Amino acid sequence: MNEPTKCTFNLNSIVSTSPPMFTRTVIAVFVPFFFTPATLLLGEHPEHPRQPIQLPQQATQSQPRTVQTQEVTKADISAGIKKHIARDEKKSSDRKFHVTYGGKNLALDLVKVHDDRLSNLGGGKYFACVDMKASDDTLYDIDFFMAGKPGDMRVTETSVHKINGKPLYNWKEKGGVWKKVKA
Repeated sequence: MNEPTKCTFNLNSIVSTSPPMFTRTVIAVFVPFFFTPATLLLGEHPEHPRQPIQLPQQATQSQPRTVQTQEVTKADISAGIKKHIARDEKKSSDRKFHVTYGGKNLALDLVKVHDDRLSNLGGGKYFACVDMKASDDTLYDIDFFMAGKPGDMRVTETSVHKINGKPLYNWKEKGGVWKKVKA
């Protein structure tokens, strides 16, 4: 009777499973994904203007601000828009924020400041986006453009961007300049 042929080989000579090689492989495969912006992966377009640089985080007490090198943080922009809305509500007899849209005067309450949408547009100009609600529960997304310094920001433009989540316009960047385009 024929005996089966015994075949042996060394698996380690084919595949290296040593920790350094495994680690290098994982790094080579996954690191590029961390540097790929989500918008490229998902094919989405931004719906609000953005400055390509990251805003500095809120200054700490160990990093005092000086008048000459004062940088505007996201917290400064958020505080500026909240202050603007509160000031307008205080002036209003019904204690609501008022904005005109489609020939109508809308009386609105602040729901949320989109802190993730706050942007430093450069040149002393800033962008903020908020959600506001009318007494009939209609939700309005309002875009604000501001100018000024921390503690002294003023709104230069206000526009209704969305009604109940439906955009009235979108934002598109051309040559580094953000423009409103039809939705």
